[in-house]
Amino acid sequence: MSSDTSLSTDRPLRRYRDIRELIGSLDEPTPLLRVNRVTTGADFSLFLKLEWFNPFGSIKDRTASFLLQGMADRGELDGKELVEPTSGNTGIALSALAALLGKQLSITVPEEVPEEKKVIMRMLGTTVWPTPDDLCPIDHPKDGAIALARSMMESEPDRFVSPNQYENPDNVRAHYETTGPEIWKQTEGRVRYFFTGYGTCGTITGVGTYLKEQNPEIQVIAIEPQKGHRLPGLKNFSESKRPGILDPGVIDHVVGVNDERAYAMTKRLFREEGLIVGPSTGAITHAALEFGRDKEGVAVGISPDGGFKYASYFIDILGDEGNPSL
Repeated sequence: MSSDTSLSTDRPLRRYRDIRELIGSLDEPTPLLRVNRVTTGADFSLFLKLEWFNPFGSIKDRTASFLLQGMADRGELDGKELVEPTSGNTGIALSALAALLGKQLSITVPEEVPEEKKVIMRMLGTTVWPTPDDLCPIDHPKDGAIALARSMMESEPDRFVSPNQYENPDNVRAHYETTGPEIWKQTEGRVRYFFTGYGTCGTITGVGTYLKEQNPEIQVIAIEPQKGHRLPGLKNFSESKRPGILDPGVIDHVVGVNDERAYAMTKRLFREEGLIVGPSTGAITHAALEFGRDKEGVAVGISPDGGFKYASYFIDILGDEGNPSL
């Protein structure tokens, strides 16, 4: 008897032929989960969009997929190696997708990026270049990885091409076409506040634009970390250049968050909600709950990634807690 190996993708059965089919989409959105125990009031309902349910572990799976597809459609990948600066999540997604495409990838990262992220990218076959901040001009001291990637591409233009997530409108399109419509559908159009961090700004521009087209009364709130922060993926624009894809016209408010409060909320989400999240989720959640103290309605915050890639960071904030000496 011959075996039938022609099983096709069947989404209701959760059966797939390609891991890229698991990236969030309107037909199969990433989960939206209400925060129940760290809330500040009954009238303000905060839901987190759990982007770490994407197959490569973060919201950047969407971005990387759209970036590479756009480059392929324009013929920009032909005969070229990829190079891209990242704080890690885009790098991991690009590493996985580049491996599937058989493309060589070099990633430049700030030196303080968690070792876990660097190891994952290397496991996927990527060359990782940790980059000191002093490579960059004094007015943008946190953009050393961007400067190195640009230098590599400009010095060998026949070899390297960059997805350029900070300037590429495909980054915005990823969230305008997927993340935003998912949030609108999952909240049944009842979302009134949207929270996400300043980073490459594809998420806030794409989602913010889509949601405001559905209801101009929706408020979009950006979260900005302190200077010298330790919150990978987030940017303070007094030390980093504003990305070209940022549309400030969609932003209604900016809320600042320091590391101490971000990590305190991250710990609370672990222990009170059972959510194993990265520290940027702690920052976004803290800012959302502070902003929402005197508000009412449905709010959605992005939970960009999970906590497993930050174990080395969490060791520092735990100290000797939970590790008694015998």
